[in-house]
Amino acid sequence: MHLLALTSMAVRPALADLAPLLPPVRFEAAGGVEVARRIRAGAPADLAVLAADALAALHAEGLTEAPRPLWDSATVAAVAATAPPAALDTVDDLRTLLTTARAVAHSTGPSGTALVALVARLGLAGRVHLVQAPPGTPAGTLLADGRADLALQQHSELADLPGVRILGPLPGDTAITSTFAAAPLTGSPHRERARALVDLLASDAAAPTARARGMHPHAPR
Repeated sequence: MHLLALTSMAVRPALADLAPLLPPVRFEAAGGVEVARRIRAGAPADLAVLAADALAALHAEGLTEAPRPLWDSATVAAVAATAPPAALDTVDDLRTLLTTARAVAHSTGPSGTALVALVARLGLAGRVHLVQAPPGTPAGTLLADGRADLALQQHSELADLPGVRILGPLPGDTAITSTFAAAPLTGSPHRERARALVDLLASDAAAPTARARGMHPHAPR
């Protein structure tokens, strides 16, 4: 019998690549907000792989076991593949990109929340037109259809999108790193198997595959 794991979109590529290393499991991916809503509504799943903050909130409500941090992932900036070259070496470069962009796309996930805070910290609130992608939709799709000319999101969600060119991670102290974690759901009848799966995801054997998708083993900060 397959386990059922509910996951955010950011970790979907890494989990798909890791599937051959794992016991039978079915992954269902959606926006992190939607996954959390489903868990709170009693979705019959066995474990969740989400942003660490989201899982911590679910754990505090008694809906999951203690989350285990798995991977850290950097937020990157991207433009349309047809856009002219742009520098992203310094914080001033980032300021220029943000303030000259017609619209800056971001996600409903942790990278989007961090971007809104970063814009405020840089004193650019009101000078940057932020556009939030619909839940579960990569921010890079707004580049492809012309609704934005700059997108910031997890590397894993932008890397394989057609028509998108990644400029790189955010420079200096503007860098945004999100931590993703896994936890069995307390309502699962297969919690021992779910714990074993979490152990595999956190193992050295899984690290190279996850790293290839921009997910690096979690380093406590």
